[in-house]
Amino acid sequence: MNSIITKKTFVVCAVLLLALSSRVSATPMPDFTLPSAVDGKDISSDDFKGKVLLVTFFATWCPPCRQEIPSLIRLQKDLSAKGFSVLGLSLDDGDADVVNDLVEHDKINYPVLMADSEVVSGFGGVTGIPTSFLVGHDGKMIRSYAGYVSHELLKQDIEEIIPPEAKKEKKAATIEKDKKGPETKRSVK
Repeated sequence: MNSIITKKTFVVCAVLLLALSSRVSATPMPDFTLPSAVDGKDISSDDFKGKVLLVTFFATWCPPCRQEIPSLIRLQKDLSAKGFSVLGLSLDDGDADVVNDLVEHDKINYPVLMADSEVVSGFGGVTGIPTSFLVGHDGKMIRSYAGYVSHELLKQDIEEIIPPEAKKEKKAATIEKDKKGPETKRSVK
């Protein structure tokens, strides 16, 4: 019975905080090592150093959490080559089988870990779900989102902080390719 009340409280909080976004003081993302919901292997926060992250706390039983999964999948697909990753942190009680079933069913393409109270506390607490944190490539939390957030807003915020080096490297590679094309032709003559 207590579990049902807790779940309803989370859902009500998520609905009330729908699409609220706020800047957070640039505090470092907490260090953690958590088990993957898929295979149980430990994954460390160190594995994401240098990446822009959208860390989202969710649960399989939470309707707004489930609603944003397709958007998170698209963000991972569209932006991972630019040094970005979504990181799902499940607040589900019990073993990871239920979470793994969701990962498989929804074809989730980003890492999903089983959160613990220590990581929740390290992010400053989570009062409703979904709750997400945008983390810069320097490992500092920049923005938090309470409730469901639109794909457009998330993509805009993420693209604003993708390191310019990632954008410059892509442009430089294109310029270098263009330069090599004509030079190769000249050397063939």
